Amino acid sequence: MKIIEYEEYYLEDVRRLLTELEEYIVSIDKDNLDRVHEEYYEKMALVDLANVENNNGKCYLAILNNNVVGLIMGIIPEYDEYDYLDYKCPKRGIIIELIIQKNIRSKGIGTKLMETIEKYFKDNGCEYVLVDVFAYNIKALNFYEKNGYHSRMMTNIKKL
Repeated sequence: MKIIEYEEYYLEDVRRLLTELEEYIVSIDKDNLDRVHEEYYEKMALVDLANVENNNGKCYLAILNNNVVGLIMGIIPEYDEYDYLDYKCPKRGIIIELIIQKNIRSKGIGTKLMETIEKYFKDNGCEYVLVDVFAYNIKALNFYEKNGYHSRMMTNIKKL
């Protein structure tokens, strides 16, 4: 297995993996709020890749037997001019996507991708890494905890 930086040649693989992730999220969403819109496959990868490009980010792909089997995307956003009012503002990287193809999970590929993006963040002066995790995605929560992450903020929801 090797980790490479994203190249446009792999756009369809990114689309496929992001759609697989969203379909999984939909399947575990107890609130039934998530969906895979008919334009998701075509547009979401482009939205994420533009976010990466516009925010000093990277997209890394895991390649196994000449197939893309996983990806991670991370960004290093600039702080707003008022962020300092209620935050110490250490430089941080944000993981915006992480997906490993379903049939090969739990083989260390996600950890390898995490190590790669964390090194990129650290090499760029980041002191912290943030990642939002869907609350119903227990497997992801356990994965991140195993890799040294902990919850700092939580979003609560109530149906009216």
